[in-house]
Amino acid sequence: MPLRLIFMGTPDFSVPTLLELVAHGHEIVAVYTRAPKPGGRRGLQLRPTPVEEAARKLGVPVLTPKTLKTQEALDEFSAFGADAAVVVAYGMILPQAILDAPKLGCYNLHASLLPRWRGAAPINRAIMAGDAESGVMVMKMDVGLDTGDVAMAERLAITDDMTAVDLHDRLSRLGADLMARAMAALDRGGLQLKKQSEDGVTYAAKIDKAEARIDWSKPAHAVLRHIHGLSPFPGAWAELENARVKILRCELAKGAGAPGEVLDDQLTIACGEGAIRILELQREGKARMRVVDFLRGVKVEPPMRLV
Repeated sequence: MPLRLIFMGTPDFSVPTLLELVAHGHEIVAVYTRAPKPGGRRGLQLRPTPVEEAARKLGVPVLTPKTLKTQEALDEFSAFGADAAVVVAYGMILPQAILDAPKLGCYNLHASLLPRWRGAAPINRAIMAGDAESGVMVMKMDVGLDTGDVAMAERLAITDDMTAVDLHDRLSRLGADLMARAMAALDRGGLQLKKQSEDGVTYAAKIDKAEARIDWSKPAHAVLRHIHGLSPFPGAWAELENARVKILRCELAKGAGAPGEVLDDQLTIACGEGAIRILELQREGKARMRVVDFLRGVKVEPPMRLV
């Protein structure tokens, strides 16, 4: 028998899981997401979240409460009579009363190999730290920060050509399949839970724009992972001829020089050890572009520097 599920999510990352659960025949009795935010050129148009847009197309009731900590919110949540809740990047803390409301519990899809990278920005932090792999895990939620018992996991190698958006998209699809399998196991009473290890706990702090400036004194691999971990948002940046440039994709290259030094006319840049070659970038107020297109209109050659 299909489960009666409440789905709770907000960004693009969450949408594949919602669609996968529907495709597997589960009844989504309600979708919780964040309230629409102002958008458009003048900020006058309210834009619904990607999850709300998907839910509206499915004809599922959508709720956007400002808090879940009131009795009214609990009563509304409980009235759906859900067997379980599925949470994917919802962006709001679930109090204990909400966690206890579904008879089978609340289950979160988290984009890391817990207990590594608990918290807000696991995809970015895994790339920036130089991790060799990432993954997704289904966890039964408790009131801690990603501390619940883990049910199922899938692993994925992180390669040096992966940006944050590349890893995001792959984990989103992988996670959708994993959660569908987890809910199938829950439905037949076969979902097994295992406590997280207390060894290797790390926290993925929210990305601060202040950390986006590139430190060319670091080794080339660290620079590359910093750039890719922040691509496309907020975008790692440097200054070229007093103009800020976001670097969105690069590769390791041969060469040596002073940190930030332009080594050739193909935008190979020296790092503290080794060098990178820039592949995609974005000037302030401009669209992102391939470096070959950028170099058609801008002459960059030694002894110029990025700082």
